[in-house]
Amino acid sequence: MGRVNKVGIVGWGVYIPRFRISTKEIARVWGDDPLRIKDLYWVEERSVGGPDEDAVTMAVEAARNALRRAGIDARELGSVFVGTESKPYAVKPIASILIEALGMKKQSFAVDMEFACKAGSDAIVNATGLVKSGFIKYGLAVGVDHSHGEPGEHLDYTVSGGAAAYIIGADSVVAEIEHIYAYNSDTPDFWRRDGMPYAVHGESFTGEPAYFRHVVNAAKALMEATGLKPSDFDYAVFHQPNARFPVRAAQMLGIPLEKVKLGIVVDRIGNTYNGAVLIGLANILENAKPGSRILMVSFGSGAGSNAFSLVTTDLLPERVNRARTVSYYLENKSYIDYALYLRFRNLIKIIQ
Repeated sequence: MGRVNKVGIVGWGVYIPRFRISTKEIARVWGDDPLRIKDLYWVEERSVGGPDEDAVTMAVEAARNALRRAGIDARELGSVFVGTESKPYAVKPIASILIEALGMKKQSFAVDMEFACKAGSDAIVNATGLVKSGFIKYGLAVGVDHSHGEPGEHLDYTVSGGAAAYIIGADSVVAEIEHIYAYNSDTPDFWRRDGMPYAVHGESFTGEPAYFRHVVNAAKALMEATGLKPSDFDYAVFHQPNARFPVRAAQMLGIPLEKVKLGIVVDRIGNTYNGAVLIGLANILENAKPGSRILMVSFGSGAGSNAFSLVTTDLLPERVNRARTVSYYLENKSYIDYALYLRFRNLIKIIQ
């Protein structure tokens, strides 16, 4: 297989757990003002994996949906890269489990990747490179997390679980990947040392020095290098730790709100970390028309961003209903209280 020029998305799939907990319920337990919480994060509720769900099960479901949309056999995949920061095993990859669960070839490249919330987009970068170089025909990229914050702390209101999977190839492409640009620096805005149960925010580093600097500069670098302007994009989707940040990033780039709204799902499912921007992109793909240009910018604490320019093709509409859509998962839900949430996440400790 020789080097190819045009590479893009052949199939995509998502998975969002059906259980939800509202931010009002969390505020009730901790005595917070629910209106203040809503004003801070713009998040109504967040998804919670059931007691039999973790990052592996979510990744498998999303990947199966992606295969259905692509219409290919899993044995045609030559690689699987999984971006996550909530593996169920400290030392054992998700990627090798996916090879078995999906029925992929044992000769496939398989790696778990970590760069906070942007590793899922890094997985797409890697798959794109392998396809473009001619090493593989199709590659699978997965962004998945099932995280939790310290009970009562601000992450408790936003972190959630979900997965998105993308099959990258050069045949039957539904969205061509035109350009990719990166922006990275050593900005300590969010971390968790080994042995610490919960991640810690760098507080004043979180917004301007971290998220906005990297997201905006990655997007600007892409536009400067390609000659594209904000008006050239029909849609834009940004990493969404809450619903406020992507709206502000769009404003800083001169992108109107109507081009961003479709990609924002964090208000209904919370921050799925490595799944966040990729689930937002999936919602755009499921509603966009052929010939639409999409700006996608990921973000990972520590800190870095990848900016993508994608253009949808005439093949897009026929793929949408081959698998469950983002709308399906948003609408099919069951609410739980805080006690069940603690039980589902194994956060209740029995002292004997």
